[in-house]
Amino acid sequence: MRIKNKSVATWGAVAAMLFLSTALPSAYGLDFPMSTEIEVSPDAAALATQVEPLASSAVFFGSIELADMPVASLFSSDLALVSAISRQVEMARTPFGAKKVAQSILVNEFGFSNAQYSCLNSLWTKESHWNYKAHNYRSGAHGIAQALPAEKMNVIATDWRTNPVTQIRWGIRYITMRYDTPCKAWSYFKARHYY
Repeated sequence: MRIKNKSVATWGAVAAMLFLSTALPSAYGLDFPMSTEIEVSPDAAALATQVEPLASSAVFFGSIELADMPVASLFSSDLALVSAISRQVEMARTPFGAKKVAQSILVNEFGFSNAQYSCLNSLWTKESHWNYKAHNYRSGAHGIAQALPAEKMNVIATDWRTNPVTQIRWGIRYITMRYDTPCKAWSYFKARHYY
């Protein structure tokens, strides 16, 4: 089976975007881009046509079984997943988008009601105003949920400095483990001014 030049160019671009997203600077005092742009030079199309197609997809997988599968069906679901995750992360970079993402995760993944989301919204509005770059320089608390120490978020993913979805997932996990519900965490916060 031959892989078309477009597939090689597409996956090369996807790999480059993933590499660049992991190479963002740390959160300590630096501004982060709110979106990512990729600029393709006019020569890129000419270079893509010069790439020799591979004789088999086995080069990628190292197995005969996977090499027999249609490459398009194997990669299309992965590409759709990467696209959906990227859209979610980009949306969560704004306070409005972060609220929408958190509500979706809270209701759909953790099974809480919209009433619990109301408590979560109140809590994280007080903590960070839903700013994923929020950092308390006195305590070291960081992110939407103000994790202290911030490195605790590594249990979800190591991209917690730049990924608001990682911060949201960690924050909801923390609340469910320590307080059971966002409303109980909000009540605790109102009494003590921390949670």
